[in-house]
Amino acid sequence: MPVPSPSDSIPFPEIRLTRAQRLISLAEFVLGSAIVLGHNVYHVVPNEVPILFVIGLISLRLRDGGWAVMGLRWPVAWRRTVLIALAAAAVRLLLGAVVIDPLTAHFWPAAVAPSGFHAITGNLAVALRWLVIVWTFAAVGEEVGYRGYLLTRAADVGVRSKTAYWLGVLLVSVLFGIGHYYKGPSGMVDSAMAGLVLGAAYLLSGRNLWACILAHGFIDTFGVIALFFGWAT
Repeated sequence: MPVPSPSDSIPFPEIRLTRAQRLISLAEFVLGSAIVLGHNVYHVVPNEVPILFVIGLISLRLRDGGWAVMGLRWPVAWRRTVLIALAAAAVRLLLGAVVIDPLTAHFWPAAVAPSGFHAITGNLAVALRWLVIVWTFAAVGEEVGYRGYLLTRAADVGVRSKTAYWLGVLLVSVLFGIGHYYKGPSGMVDSAMAGLVLGAAYLLSGRNLWACILAHGFIDTFGVIALFFGWAT
């Protein structure tokens, strides 16, 4: 992936968080994890994405003074941001096709597509509706909720050191896989891998959440286009 210039990057200094602040962040992360499990596995709470989106925006605003802490700020260089997003999308798609799909096929059935997704084939109106969904609910909603909010709170526990952020990427990627529980084991592994790629893009871009939002949108847009033209089954 392209390496961001210093002006695009946020360093990873260990910050002064009190024990109480770190415990609150841990409690938020545990609560967020419970919401993910509660919806996707046990079906006892509504969809986690809008819940995490709202809680995350409120929490980061009240506790951190704004949303720039999660990287939701105007990028210094949009061209670099788009290039990082395109690189991340390409890596995710290639890993899925060349590594994850063949590997999981040895153990489980193919991943289950979202309900109604196959209706996209040859239907422009349905395809356009799905493009709206993937750019709002998935690209913006999931990235703010998972990479923006949950990853920040996970990193808080380790005073936002570089190591804490990378460990947070691993934990949030597991949650992201569980967040796609309906896809079955193959789909969860594939989604967890996507979470790792998006998390890596987030950190390598200097915690620029727009890089993740765009990469997520590009990935899902490719899926919609592939189905529309019958390239995928």
